[in-house]
Amino acid sequence: MDLKGKKIGFVLTGSFCTFQKVIPKMKELKKLEAEIIPIMSYNSYTLDTKFGKAKDFIQEIENISENEIIHTIQGAEPIGPKKMTDIMIIAPCSGNTMAKLACDIIDTPAVMAAKSHLRNERPLVIAPSTNNGLSGNAENIGKLLNRRNYYFVPFRQDNPITKPRSIVFDSEYIIRTIESALNGEQISPILL
Repeated sequence: MDLKGKKIGFVLTGSFCTFQKVIPKMKELKKLEAEIIPIMSYNSYTLDTKFGKAKDFIQEIENISENEIIHTIQGAEPIGPKKMTDIMIIAPCSGNTMAKLACDIIDTPAVMAAKSHLRNERPLVIAPSTNNGLSGNAENIGKLLNRRNYYFVPFRQDNPITKPRSIVFDSEYIIRTIESALNGEQISPILL
């Protein structure tokens, strides 16, 4: 599929350990001439972690996308009414964000962006990254898998020995999942 000119909402939430996996995919999408609309949750926009400083990630993402990051609920709300996105991906999508989506709790820029985008019946791609994906969040993943317009980037156990309930998406599938979702298809298998 040709992604040239496609408006892709690219949401980052607080699974900071995967930022170095998703930012290169943002660059690839830009090379494919997609328009990137960057969105960050409150935590991903403000917290410095052992994986990097928030200001450095912000600068890199804005340089890649050539757009200012949406990082407030007020900034995210117009996404749907203004039809700003053809598709949206939440990568990484933390367990907290998946739980909020599953329970319709709209209290961050990330979930507001998703809710606003979904009002237009357009695809939302989830790239899960959570330490409780095979425990407390398994129910929420199941709920989202059964909803219209939700698509998942294939995922696997993160580290079955030291983190037996943790799951993480495979970044190599991000672009293929976006292409499939634009055609209304879930890439398979979901579980790697």
